[in-house]
Amino acid sequence: MGVISQLEEGHFFLEDLTAAVPVNLSNAKITSGFFVENTIIVAEGEYLPNGIFQVYTCGFPPLEDRDASHSLLMGLDFFGGGALTVEETNRLSMLEKKAVNDMFVIMSDVWLDNEETMEKIAAVLDGYENVDVVPSLFVFMGNFCSRPCNLAFHNFASLRSQFGKLGEMIGSHARLKEHSRFLFIPGPDDAGPSTVLPRCALPKYLTEELQKHVPTAIFTSNPCRIKFYTQEIVFFRQDLLYRMRRSCLIPPSTEETSDPFEHLVVTITQQSHLCPLPLTVQPIIWNYDHCLRLYPTPHTIVLGDKSEQKSFKFSGITCFNPGSFANDSTFVAYRPCTQEVELSALQS
Repeated sequence: MGVISQLEEGHFFLEDLTAAVPVNLSNAKITSGFFVENTIIVAEGEYLPNGIFQVYTCGFPPLEDRDASHSLLMGLDFFGGGALTVEETNRLSMLEKKAVNDMFVIMSDVWLDNEETMEKIAAVLDGYENVDVVPSLFVFMGNFCSRPCNLAFHNFASLRSQFGKLGEMIGSHARLKEHSRFLFIPGPDDAGPSTVLPRCALPKYLTEELQKHVPTAIFTSNPCRIKFYTQEIVFFRQDLLYRMRRSCLIPPSTEETSDPFEHLVVTITQQSHLCPLPLTVQPIIWNYDHCLRLYPTPHTIVLGDKSEQKSFKFSGITCFNPGSFANDSTFVAYRPCTQEVELSALQS
């Protein structure tokens, strides 16, 4: 058991805290998932006379059950919301059972500089303004601009006013403004100090105009964690599927599934990490790496990705991708009480 690492150019090793052994993965029979550099694997094979470990079969470490993890943690809180007493947990559990009408509406790739996208947002807000019970939470995930906010981007004043327009639009829906909460999570190409993970919240300069109209709007980091009564929900906006597929050392197995999204879910849950890619592909701030960990396993993982809208339940964990709202008009209506995922789209 060890980490796949490339200690020399083009040569891969199986490494742990004590040693590194050169490995040959070319003929290995693998389980589901993306086997990329930096992933932890359990390998079975033969140590050849030339000093190379020939791998015959390999897979990811088995996923530990959430209840088993909690029994070992003895009340410690790994999620970040603060440890709860048994009485508080029971009280929240009772309240959760009554919250059957609670619903989250989640959109990814909300381009505020695109007129067509703004019209689509208005259509979604109009639709939910008139339902019997309005959604308790709207989640807007980046990118919030149709082109990257990099060093060549000079339209920050315009983007600020577009956030203000979105605030006006939300403010004009009285029921939503009063009863719903609005959460904003930055995307990989949004304004910020760098592309390193985790990303801090959107700059205040951009969001001030929106907050004048919607004072309760919440601007968080990426990834972001939410506690819904006793449930733990993780939101992550990153075009992860494309990067994982590009970084694969072995073509994914098609025995159990050929769906790339299912392979992605298997990888991040069994690695207990949202982004198990090498640092050359996706830099991570080491002091904040714990923000990307998925141990103990959360109840729900929302992977905002520009790839096709998908939903997959793996070992009791509900995972879904709302798709690209700007490109495909897709979004998700999620009922956390029953963990029911409703893949939605606007009629063109």
